[in-house]
Amino acid sequence: MTERSIHLVADASSRDTRKIHVRPSRQFVTVQLDRDSYVDAESPQGEERDLPADYLAALDRARDAAMNRIRYEGYRGAFYWGNGPRWIDLCARFRDVEATVEALRAAELEHDYSKLHAIAERLALPVDEWLAPGERELVRGVDFDSPPGAFLKFLRAKATESGLRLNGRTTAGSVWVRPTLTAAQKQIREMFPEQHPGWVDRWTGYVASDDAPSRPWVGGGGEDLSRGAIPVQFQQLETLSSEKCPCGMRFRDVDDDNVHRVHQASWALGVRVPKGLDWWGDLAVVTTQSPISWRRLAHQVARMPQREDSYDFPSWSHVGEPEAATDNYRAYLLKVDECIIGYVAAHDTNEHRRWDLNDGSPYGDEDATRRPRIILIWVADVYRHRGIGATLIQALATDFGCKVSDVSWSTPVSSAGRRLARRLSPDGIWVS
Repeated sequence: MTERSIHLVADASSRDTRKIHVRPSRQFVTVQLDRDSYVDAESPQGEERDLPADYLAALDRARDAAMNRIRYEGYRGAFYWGNGPRWIDLCARFRDVEATVEALRAAELEHDYSKLHAIAERLALPVDEWLAPGERELVRGVDFDSPPGAFLKFLRAKATESGLRLNGRTTAGSVWVRPTLTAAQKQIREMFPEQHPGWVDRWTGYVASDDAPSRPWVGGGGEDLSRGAIPVQFQQLETLSSEKCPCGMRFRDVDDDNVHRVHQASWALGVRVPKGLDWWGDLAVVTTQSPISWRRLAHQVARMPQREDSYDFPSWSHVGEPEAATDNYRAYLLKVDECIIGYVAAHDTNEHRRWDLNDGSPYGDEDATRRPRIILIWVADVYRHRGIGATLIQALATDFGCKVSDVSWSTPVSSAGRRLARRLSPDGIWVS
C-alpha cells in the first residue's frame, strides 16, 4: 500500500482544503483528516471551534476499538494521534482502511457518525468474556484468532488495566487463563468509584462449578499452590514516605520501573562506558572540541547530579558541533571497572576571592590570577567517602599545573563540598 491523499471536496475551485492522508506503516495504517487550513478559513479571528461532542465520542470509540484490535494481532509499539479540531488521526488494519476513510468522510461532511460506530462494533473484542472469573481454556480459531503468545500478552495488559491478576499459560493452540482480583485492587476501586465508572466485582467470592475444566499439569514443584489460599489482609497506617528516591527520580513520575532501575544503578555504581569507546587510561579529559561520542558521554554523566540535586540544567551541554571554548570548559571522567564513577566539570577564570570556609565570614579581596574553577563535582554513591573527590581535584590541579590549594570553587559550596575543601585546603579556599 502506498501513501496517498484524498480531497474531501472534489471541486477544484472550492476553497475547502480538507483532505484525508493515508500513511501505511509496517503493521497498521494511519488515516489522518487534515482540517488545518479549513479551521483557519472558518475562524478568521483565531477562535477555533471544538468538534461536536457526538463526533468526538464516535472518534474515540472507533479509535479505541481499532487500537485494541491491532494490539490483539501482535503490535507492541505506541500509538500517536490528534483529536481535532485541526488534525484527526485514526489507526486501521490494512483491510479496514477504505471503511475508515469513508467513515471519516461521512462524519466530516454529512455529520453522520454511524459508520464510525459501525467500525467500533465490528472491531470490538470480547475482553469482558475473556477476563470472566474462573479457570478455562481459550482455543485458537474458536475463542480467538491471533497467535497464542501474542494473545496472552494482550490479555495480560487488559487484565492489568482492569486491576486483575491473570494466571495464564499458552499451549500449542490455546491459552489457559484464570483472572483473579487482588484485595488491594478491590479496595482501590471501592474507595475511588468515580475513577472506575461501571466497574463491578465479578471475581471476589467466585466458586467454580464441579465440572469446570482443569488445567493440565506441566511439571514443576507443584501446580497452583495458591488455590484456596486466604487473601492477605491490609490496614491503613500513618507512615513516613518519600516521594523522591535518593537517586533523584520521583516515584510518581516513573511509569516504567526499568527506567528507574537503570538510572539508580548508574547513580549508585557509575555510568557504564560504551563498548565501542576506546579508553586507554583511568581518567579522560573531555573538551568542547572532543569527538561527539565523548561529549555525549559527559552529558550523560552530568545528568546524574542534575537529577539527584534537582538542578535546572546539566553542567555539561556541549553536544552540538565542536567549538573552541575561551574559558577551556572541560569535564574529567574517572573510570573504575568499566563504569564512570567520578565526574568534574571545570573551566578557567581569573576572578577569585579568598574564603576561610566559615559560615558568615566575608570573602577576601579580589584576585585576578588565572585558576581552574570547579563548576560541579560528582561521585557515584557506592564510591563516596573513599577519597574519589580528592583524587579528582588533584587531577584537575595537575592537569592545569597548579597546587590543589590554588583550585577555585564555584559558590555556593555544598556541605559535602565544604568538608572536602577543608580536608584539601584547611587554611581556606579560593571561590568565584
